[in-house]
Amino acid sequence: MKNSNQANSSLNTYLLEIKNISHNFDYPLFENINLTLKKQQTIAIVGISGSGKSTLLNIFCSLLKPHSGEIIYNKQNIFNLSKKNLLSIRRKDFGIIFQAHYLFRGFDANENLEIASLLTNNTVDSRLLEKLKIDHVMTQGVGELSGGQQQRLSIARVLTKKPKIIFADEPTGNLDKKTSIEVMDVLFDYVKQNNAGMILVTHEQEIAQKCDKIYRLNENKLEELK
Repeated sequence: MKNSNQANSSLNTYLLEIKNISHNFDYPLFENINLTLKKQQTIAIVGISGSGKSTLLNIFCSLLKPHSGEIIYNKQNIFNLSKKNLLSIRRKDFGIIFQAHYLFRGFDANENLEIASLLTNNTVDSRLLEKLKIDHVMTQGVGELSGGQQQRLSIARVLTKKPKIIFADEPTGNLDKKTSIEVMDVLFDYVKQNNAGMILVTHEQEIAQKCDKIYRLNENKLEELK
């Protein structure tokens, strides 16, 4: 019973705490955003184009500093950390999946994965490549891959890092429906099997519904839908 209670307590520990986040450009974008992410939890953020979803995700993953508020990771506000320590978190603990692939064009697919492997001392999982259906293209140059293959390669590179939190901005934007479901299943399985968490921005309602929680960014606020 003690071990069971300890396991439940561990899962209830917050991976990420988002407190009173506000941001604006020439106009208010959102204000007083609060959110928590637990281990093995997945969160979807939906909303109309231009509502600020990608900007919000960039703040969550530390790429953009908000005008006010805190992002608490490992009991520290990440925006108070030194550049070196923040870079270390991005490199080892945060996995960021962009709409653009940001692959290294001068390298083949395998070399792109090896870079992530070298930076984090993790080996490339051949089973992951099979699940993403890119195991047969690993010797091809990035420019020879289709848009969908490049997207799956970028996801494989992120998962090779073994991140504690995945931040995904329209991760299936370049994929057909069948492949989208398969790729999302890989991401959901990763979260469960590695006690990780995921926050994703998506327009796909079917994908959003598979997440544990759904929020809508609407009129500067984050509304909980599920």
